[in-house]
Amino acid sequence: MIMKLATFNINGIRSRLPALLEWLKREAPDIVCLQELKTPDASFPKTEINAAGYGAIWHGQVSWNGVAILARDSEPVETRRGLPGDPDDTHSRYIEAAVDGLLVGCLYLPNGNPQPGPKFDYKLAWLERLITYAKKLADSGHPVVLAGDYNVVPTDFDIYNPRSWLKDALLQPESRECYARLLAQGWTDALRTRFPDEQVFTFWDYFRQHWEKNSGLRIDHLLLSKQVAAKMRDAGIDRWVRGEPHASDHAPAWVELDFGGQRGALGWASSGSRDADEDAGGGRSAAKAVVKKSAMKKSAAKQSAVKQSAVKQSAVKVSAAKESAAKKSAGEQTAVKKSAAKKSAVKKSAVKKSAVKK
Repeated sequence: MIMKLATFNINGIRSRLPALLEWLKREAPDIVCLQELKTPDASFPKTEINAAGYGAIWHGQVSWNGVAILARDSEPVETRRGLPGDPDDTHSRYIEAAVDGLLVGCLYLPNGNPQPGPKFDYKLAWLERLITYAKKLADSGHPVVLAGDYNVVPTDFDIYNPRSWLKDALLQPESRECYARLLAQGWTDALRTRFPDEQVFTFWDYFRQHWEKNSGLRIDHLLLSKQVAAKMRDAGIDRWVRGEPHASDHAPAWVELDFGGQRGALGWASSGSRDADEDAGGGRSAAKAVVKKSAMKKSAAKQSAVKQSAVKQSAVKVSAAKESAAKKSAGEQTAVKKSAAKKSAVKKSAVKKSAVKK
């Protein structure tokens, strides 16, 4: 089985919903990580996305931020909402789910501008929290993908011209050093692996005809754990999306994983592996538990469907029986009426004959 997993900073899901639905229809990714929803939870377009064939979980926020995970013909099972390490952080920037045996983390890293300043400090603190949590995931032995808008240009090769962006938070040495430490844990940068010697971009701002001139940046990344990297078949960018009317300033980036005909068969680590969730205890694997929960959920859904079918069949039988009884009753009533009419006619005839005799 080939699974296509994509990440896309939608830059406002309500205003760009038609573009999102067109992309889903045309490219049919199996798993999608969305960032910058810019909508509260109550306004997330669940109905439209479900109608397109996708289950979804989301973590919205008014006006800014917001992340979501979509799964084609499936329901993502949420395993985490919010990046651990700062209970006071109210930004909607991280959500995680199990989908077909894969653990998927969707993230929207802080931009950090202007720098220096509080926003850049928050960006670096968030990166440190991500590094700490990602280490637990990498060491767990589970198949994991961390996908999203990292707001980090890893090297000068990942931007059309670094000179114009020297003061930007996306290119600062501290941001790049954090990203390098993240990769050093054993993560594979899917796009750079696929295009080792080619400049590819995922973001083109709206100014100075940067899209038309291909003056872009690579800031949307798909990081694969060792177990997933071994399954990578291809990776790329759906550039056509950026050229559509009223487009986001990002284009979707994607990776294709080859599972060799086995759906959800990447396989989990042995029971002795470290827990991916820092809040879990007793050696229990949160990822395993949620996948088991997912399987139970699907099984329950099947059982429910069987029960509903049985109820429908029973209802049909009852309805048929009632209809038969009604017909029988109607027939009996008709026969009674005919008999009564016949008796009445006989009686009238007898009376008539008696009158004639008299």
